[in-house]
Order: sequence, then C-alpha cells, then structure tokens
Amino acid sequence: MGSRSAVVIGSGIAGAATFFALARRGVDVTLVDDGVTGQATAASAGILQPWSSAIDGPFADLYVRGAAFWPEALARLADVGVSRTDHRRSGALVVNADPAAIDAAEERVERRRSAEPDVVGRVERIGGERARELFPPLATGLDALWIEGGGRVDGRTVRDALVEAGLRSGGRTVAAHAALAGDGRVRLTGATADRAGSAGTTDARELEADAIVLAGGAWTNDLLGAIGLRVPVAPQRGQITHLTLPGVDTTHWPSVHPLSHHYLVAFDGSRVAVGATRETGSGFDARVTAAGQLQVLRDALSIAPGLADATVIETRVGLRPLADDTMPIVGAVPGHDRLFVATGYGAAGLTMGPLLGDALARLVLGEPAPELAALQPAPTSTEPAPGR
Repeated sequence: MGSRSAVVIGSGIAGAATFFALARRGVDVTLVDDGVTGQATAASAGILQPWSSAIDGPFADLYVRGAAFWPEALARLADVGVSRTDHRRSGALVVNADPAAIDAAEERVERRRSAEPDVVGRVERIGGERARELFPPLATGLDALWIEGGGRVDGRTVRDALVEAGLRSGGRTVAAHAALAGDGRVRLTGATADRAGSAGTTDARELEADAIVLAGGAWTNDLLGAIGLRVPVAPQRGQITHLTLPGVDTTHWPSVHPLSHHYLVAFDGSRVAVGATRETGSGFDARVTAAGQLQVLRDALSIAPGLADATVIETRVGLRPLADDTMPIVGAVPGHDRLFVATGYGAAGLTMGPLLGDALARLVLGEPAPELAALQPAPTSTEPAPGR
C-alpha cells in the first residue's frame, strides 16, 4: 500500500519537488523548512542544458533524463493552476576558441540527442559572428554550437511554484526547525507560520507520519546525526553574480557555456547571471568573498567583454550538497523503515530535481522507481566501533 502520510524536511528543489509529487498523489504531506541562509536552490542559475557536459556514465544519463522530464513537470504544475516558473526555452550556445573542443561537444550533444530529439531540438554549428548576434556581449574569435532545446528557469520561482502546487494539491507547509524525534516522528522548534491546502492546518510541535523525507541539502547530515548516521555529502559554496544592462532586452538571449566551470544565463528584465564558483571545502560559510567575486567577474568578462559596463545588482551564494562520487543520494535509509533521504544533487539540482522528486514519491508509496536503482543511500555510522 505504501505511505499515506509524510513529512518532507527541506524546501529546496529536492524537497519541494517531492512535496508536490506526494501531494498530487493524495498523500497527507507536510513540508517543513527553517529558511536557513545559503539554500543552493535559491542561488541557482537554473540552466537546463545537460547535453554538452563532458561528464559521462550514470550521472550524465540521469542529468539528461532530468532535462527530458521538464516538459512533464511543467504540465503537472499547469494542471493545478501554477504557471509561473520563469522557464524559457531560449536555446544555448556552447562556445570556445578551440574548434576541436566544439567538435567534441557537438559529438556529445548529437549522441544524447538521439534519445530525446524533440527535447534537444535543432543542433547547429554556427560561426562567431552569428553567436554574437544571439548574445551580443560575446568576445570575437569564438567557435560556437547552437542547441535549440537549451532552457532556463529561476530557482526561487521554481521552488515557490512547486510548493504552491503542493499546497493546492492538499499539502501543508510549516516554517520551523525540524529534527528527528524517533521512529516516524519529527520535532519542530521555532515555528513561526504555516500554510495549508485542503488538508487543513496544524499547530503541533511534533509530527508523526508513515514516511519522513530528509531533503535538507547540504544540512542533511545534521538531521541524520540524531540517529548516528551520515551520508557522504558536504557543502560546496557557489557564488553567482547578477548583472543588469539597462535598456537592453535580454529576454531571448541564450545561455552560454564556455566548456568550463562558468556560464552566462540571461533572464527577462535586462538581467544576466554570471558564475559560478565551485568552492569545495567551504563548509557552511555563505558569504560573498572578494576572491569569489573576482573569479566570477573575471571569468564572465573573459568570454563576454561586452558585459564590462553592466551594473552589478547582487551576488547570491548557495551551498550545494556535493556528494563524494557526484551521484545524488536518493532513496530509503537502510534499517529505518519510515525514513528516506534526497540530497547530493550538486550543481545539477534544478535539472534533476523534478524527476527525482517524482521517483522518490513513487518509492515512498511502494511503487516502482527504477530511476533510483543506482542512487540508494548507504549511510555510514557516526558512532565509534565497539571497543573504541
């Protein structure tokens, strides 16, 4: 039969997607979040373009499947009357000064396109002049590959859309700090507000449910520590700077991928986001740093010098939950029948999140979830071995 009630802890993309997926299936589900600073989803650039990635193997397969699921995810949101995600299929440009690098990227994209031709769309090698027509600030001397299916969303808007859809489907949310309080129970502290759909409200300071989903991002091990477990996930700081070009319509500019760690992604309202740092070992330090800001702007201007006169609006910082072997950790916690975990999405969370949230909801309900076969968590104990 599976679980008919659930608590999801964490409202980043992992938790919000699972919350909606459970609610739309009729589960009595509560989403709990304490609004901690540094949520990765809230800082994310939201690029949906996995096909040029140089990473191969199971992670790449999942990355591509995540992008292919997005049209279905948008349709499900629309079914409950939620339409604003700031999603746009504006295309993507893969650029580099080395034609051989673009050759290799084109081969990867075409190979992956064969599985989902409608999602990837048209793929075309274009010259640097044409690339600059599509994204005017780009440098000269670049070779480029155009990918029609490249898209983007805004992480904050998508998170809010999934939460709102969950509420409209009968779920509830509680703003509070959550901790495991025993088998199937969650203790709440510092509760300040709640919202509810048709399921009603709750003022309880302890919740009990058939299933508890730990989707605390980089903070997931804080939750697991209550039962002496941890998963191999650590925070990785990412700094991303938002620029504005007053009077310039950036609405339909494509995202730009220089085959490196950085990128450029345009949004409506003359806004361009540039980033991002990948600061492994940062700990839970969600500050904007001088070195990080320098790196982000230097990388951006090296590929798009036409942004030099843009106005800096803000720099967002997210602490990505980075798994040791890059693969997300999603599934049931061995030895704890009611406990599930969803974390370790790294920089791919907005691409994979809706797919994995839907799969995890099916697993919670005892239904097949083949997407999770390679992602099952195997937490290690934080307690010393006997005799030590």
